[in-house]
Amino acid sequence: MKRLIIQFLLGLLPVMAFAHGGEDHDEAKKASVTPVSYFSSEAASEIYEVLLKYSPIVPGKETMLRLYLSEYNTNKPIDSAKLEITVAGNPNIKITAVKIDKGVFELKTTFPEKKAYNLVVNINSYAGIDLIQLNNIEAGKELVTTTTMSSPHAHWYSSNWFFGILGLLIGLLVMFFINKSRSRKMITGAIILFCLLPTATYNPVSAHDGHDEAGAAKSGGSSTTFIVEKETQFLFNIQTQKIATGDFNESSVLLGTVIAAPQGRAVIQSPQAGKIVSLSVAPGQRVGKGQVVAVIEQQVDAGTQISIISQSNSVNAEYEAAKAQYERLLAIEDIAAKKDITEAKARYESAKKNKALFDANTGRNTGSTKAITLTSPVSGVVGTFNYAIGAVVNSGETLFEITNLDQVFVEAQVFTTDAEKLKSATGFTTISNVDTLAYKLKMISSAQSVNSGNQSQKVVFEIINPKGQFKIGENVNVRMTGNNIIRQVVLPNEAITDVNGKPAVFVKDKAEQYSISFIVKGQSNDKFTVISKGAEDGERIVTANVYQMKMMYLNQ
Repeated sequence: MKRLIIQFLLGLLPVMAFAHGGEDHDEAKKASVTPVSYFSSEAASEIYEVLLKYSPIVPGKETMLRLYLSEYNTNKPIDSAKLEITVAGNPNIKITAVKIDKGVFELKTTFPEKKAYNLVVNINSYAGIDLIQLNNIEAGKELVTTTTMSSPHAHWYSSNWFFGILGLLIGLLVMFFINKSRSRKMITGAIILFCLLPTATYNPVSAHDGHDEAGAAKSGGSSTTFIVEKETQFLFNIQTQKIATGDFNESSVLLGTVIAAPQGRAVIQSPQAGKIVSLSVAPGQRVGKGQVVAVIEQQVDAGTQISIISQSNSVNAEYEAAKAQYERLLAIEDIAAKKDITEAKARYESAKKNKALFDANTGRNTGSTKAITLTSPVSGVVGTFNYAIGAVVNSGETLFEITNLDQVFVEAQVFTTDAEKLKSATGFTTISNVDTLAYKLKMISSAQSVNSGNQSQKVVFEIINPKGQFKIGENVNVRMTGNNIIRQVVLPNEAITDVNGKPAVFVKDKAEQYSISFIVKGQSNDKFTVISKGAEDGERIVTANVYQMKMMYLNQ
């Protein structure tokens, strides 16, 4: 039994050793090459970036080329420019340039021979005068069409069947000789020999032209570079900025809440229970200080009415008596004592003031009703309310509020880590949620107490010229700029976007080639962010319409 098992393994080992697997070469490997639809040539200087795009040029026939002219640093198309274009070494070839759009020119010329030409472009525009050469404009060259590349044809002797049958024959031959021999040494030697044979699959084709595993791994995911044609750049107004190392003031962010200024908010309440007989304002209306906003008619009961009439009679009687006494003494001023005249005058003035005060409070109305006029103590905008004429309100009930957003404060929470920075801060700013502009703040009150719950301090700031863009109760971030200057690579905040949960920027490599770079952010303020890693001096970073770039990258 053992002998049969050994013979079976010895017959199987050659088959395993020569078995060919892992790749089927009978089926041709196909790879397609993406066709290009145009030729291009580009050049750049410190001022301009020039891109020339053209279809295959037929020598001896008139051809049209399209030239794109933009600012090198900003990628903005040149609005107006005067171009003089010549062929290097061929002054007889005439080229006409016609502007067809902002930054786009159409060139017409005839190239006589099948060869490469160099164009010299003389540019004169508002950006400056410059001379740029475009190289290798090839006349007579054809575009690459889509082709299919196959691997070398697999021969019969490289087939898996061939190696399998060969291994089986060798195994049978070995078994035949072992059966003839009774020597243990021969059997042991044969087992060791075939154990040393490689059991890995044998691949007769060791290399493929153009096949690279590393390249295949790269092609499995999205590339970091992508193409954005110049027409698309101009259409979406893709703008760039050449970054450099600069000075950056570190800053901290405080959480704040917008509150009304002391003279910027008023609550209109009814002092007495009564009925609204007049409303002079509407929600959203702007009113001035002292303007009449409502009239309340107070209902007076019988007892109160009798008391008012009694007090009115007393006030009027006192006024008439004092007036008569004072006038009588004035008539006999020559013989009357001066002291009596002075006392009569004082009594008359006091009675006169009491009568005027009583008339003002009662409105000269001693009947069953009393009119109360409500005026606005501040200038501002009337808030919403649900009252109408004829509605009954109680004493102390709020009718509406008047708010002046031309002066508002911000109450910010400051924790221990930022409390010391307040003393050396060089400025305070906040951003409105309405227009995203930065507004300056002025600290008007430092912390007088500490919140026992979270140990924060409350600091009050005044917004300088808020322009009515902040609402009472709105949460805002107060950015506190310090005096410590950091010199690093800084980027505008609008250049940074989020791609797959990571901060990234888009870098312009060539006229129509961009790449994505994932960055590591440092400190930031209202406008700029420090970049610790992922961006270098001299790179052109996309700063305008970054969202469109992100969509084009994700859809590549």
